[in-house]
Amino acid sequence: MRRLLAILLCLGAPGSAQEAGDFDYWVLSLSWSPTWCALEGAARGAEQCDRDLGWSLHGLWPQYARGYPEYCATDARDPSRAETGAMADIMGSGGLAWHQWKKHGRCSGLAPQAYFALSRQAYESVSRPEVLRRATEPVRLPACVVEAAFLEADADLFADAITVTCRDGRIHEARICLDRDGMTPRRCGADVIRDCRLDDALLAPR
Repeated sequence: MRRLLAILLCLGAPGSAQEAGDFDYWVLSLSWSPTWCALEGAARGAEQCDRDLGWSLHGLWPQYARGYPEYCATDARDPSRAETGAMADIMGSGGLAWHQWKKHGRCSGLAPQAYFALSRQAYESVSRPEVLRRATEPVRLPACVVEAAFLEADADLFADAITVTCRDGRIHEARICLDRDGMTPRRCGADVIRDCRLDDALLAPR
């Protein structure tokens, strides 16, 4: 049994210890807020769903070349309620900020203040296509149109640095891969480049 446990730890099996700060790049995940509200948030009475957030910040995730760390042990203190609450303007709620810290931020090797500052900086560095927010009625379109809109809006992006996901037939998220500086687009790993292939994905404004 001890030998088996040693082998599993060596291979990095699920549940093995993961070192904070040990990762290869970031994934900046932007959520199309109306999709989350339609599928989950509205039923919860989430305050986020009373606002026109458009592309909100889901999280900034440390990523390996394949796979990702989560729920790492860290010496960094946990954020205060004020620190998580301060992210609600772009994340929708302080509760989401707290969850993202627990699952991803603790693996960053950063203190909460630095992690949230980098998250905001990365979010603000990406030009989110205004054309997608102009729709007043639900529209069905190929998911690749959403990716093309991001590429048109942001000259620094390129096709292999962004992937668009769908959920329940709806446009769900845009995930942008960034170097460890949190600012420079880079090619996504093979397990992240999984574009939605729908030709009739629903993009609803609310």
